[in-house]
Amino acid sequence: MGSQPVRGSRSPILFFLRLSRPFFLLGGFLLFGLGGAIAAYLGRRVDLGLYVLGQALVTSIQLMTHYLNEYYDFDADRVNPERTFFTGGSGALGEGRLPRRVALYAATGCLVIAAGLTSALITRGGISSVVWVILSAIGLAAFFYSVPPVRLLSTGFGELTTSILVAGLVPLLSFALQTGEIHRLLFISTLPLASLHFAMLMVFELPDWAADLRAGKRTLVVRLGWAGGMRAHDGALVLAYASLAFAFFSGMPPRVVIGALLGLPLALVQIWQFRRIRSGAAPRWVTMEMNAVALFALTAYLELVGFLIPG
Repeated sequence: MGSQPVRGSRSPILFFLRLSRPFFLLGGFLLFGLGGAIAAYLGRRVDLGLYVLGQALVTSIQLMTHYLNEYYDFDADRVNPERTFFTGGSGALGEGRLPRRVALYAATGCLVIAAGLTSALITRGGISSVVWVILSAIGLAAFFYSVPPVRLLSTGFGELTTSILVAGLVPLLSFALQTGEIHRLLFISTLPLASLHFAMLMVFELPDWAADLRAGKRTLVVRLGWAGGMRAHDGALVLAYASLAFAFFSGMPPRVVIGALLGLPLALVQIWQFRRIRSGAAPRWVTMEMNAVALFALTAYLELVGFLIPG
């Protein structure tokens, strides 16, 4: 655990920015925006101040999760030879970089900020009990994703929990903050996104399979095995587009469904890439990860825009 202070010419600020992985925060903005867009689509007035407060709370919880994950996965990440931009940790901790404890301090700071923002919600008053239930679920799942003794990422349920949290509970929180309730449109809109997010996590974990296995990091791909992780990925993609068909017949606006279907070519590319690997081709992990991220983000964005466009 003996990581050393920063040495050399690299700025600690740049290392901390790398540790924070701001790129991954964009998903929180997209998904929180989706909840607000659905509220607006249903004719509810969106309180901008409450929206900003909720978004700040989501972002602080996201950052806390990033830092805790970096802290508790330090030993496994530093021996991972397959680190990419998306997987294997940020690479900002260790000898010549930031001390490991910086991640713990940063996580604690974000937890304090989240507590302060929660207090602001309490002070504001008039917040539905539905909001507190959703917020509690988000906070507990985010905190215990990496933190022992629960450590969800090692139970086999961490990936599913994360996908439900990011693609399901974040839009639900945004919507509930504005309306004080939940609506079926949230569920039929977010099930495809949760499925795509889960498939993306499978793509992220496959390059780390060997390193995680050696380090005793019991991710879902380690538990399922290489082939099992690929099957889980393919099944999640099938579920995503089957649930879009279900959403269409359950009342989702056609323009939202059509928009979400524009990502289908990326999904087909993903399945084709996995078939190449099964046939013995060398995996191009960075390309596959970029494709998976683009598929999830594009679909979320197109759903958001679909609800915002006047009918």
